[in-house]
Amino acid sequence: MKPNAAQLRVSLGFAEASDHIVEGVAGDVLDNLWGNPNFSSVPFPSTTLAAARNEFLQAMADMAQGGTAATAEKNNKREALLVVLRQLASYVQDNCANDLAKLLSSGFEAVSTSRTREPLVTPLIKEIVNGNSGQLIVKVTPVKNAKSYEVRIAIVAPGGATGPFQIAGVFTDSRQMIVEDLTPGTTYMVQVSAIGGSTGQSGWSDPVIHMCM
Repeated sequence: MKPNAAQLRVSLGFAEASDHIVEGVAGDVLDNLWGNPNFSSVPFPSTTLAAARNEFLQAMADMAQGGTAATAEKNNKREALLVVLRQLASYVQDNCANDLAKLLSSGFEAVSTSRTREPLVTPLIKEIVNGNSGQLIVKVTPVKNAKSYEVRIAIVAPGGATGPFQIAGVFTDSRQMIVEDLTPGTTYMVQVSAIGGSTGQSGWSDPVIHMCM
């Protein structure tokens, strides 16, 4: 670590975010922290986080049926999941050797320590999945110093021709960008650009094609 390097911190912003973002962060950490050579002594097994996440997901599903008791139970399971995530965030922060790449490899994001504006790197689309009918959920690699992410889409015709791109929204969370009001059964080409830095906006990501259900 450089003598005057700012101490990296894991972002705990997810604790104030939506239920879907909390679930998404838990999923990212599950996928990346255990078995990661940068973090060989995680304080408890992945099943601890998996169980808390699954209980929260079930409580979210039960809440959809309505009722104050179901809502209270969902809130309880959310807080239990957040307790586990905060413990893991503290472990990652203490064991990342102040290395941003190592910290990000855990599935958590970092609190920005930069006081200067730098050109943004182009984001990489990690995954596109179907949400509710007419929704695509886009996930990209976090971009340092990005303030938000702009998504654009174009319809891909059966013959492969692509229509004009249209802006589908601007989002602040790289893990959970929900593009809505799409046509089920239609195939879309998706690109993402990071916003912020000294250039204002990064280049567009490589396109990914996905059918909306």
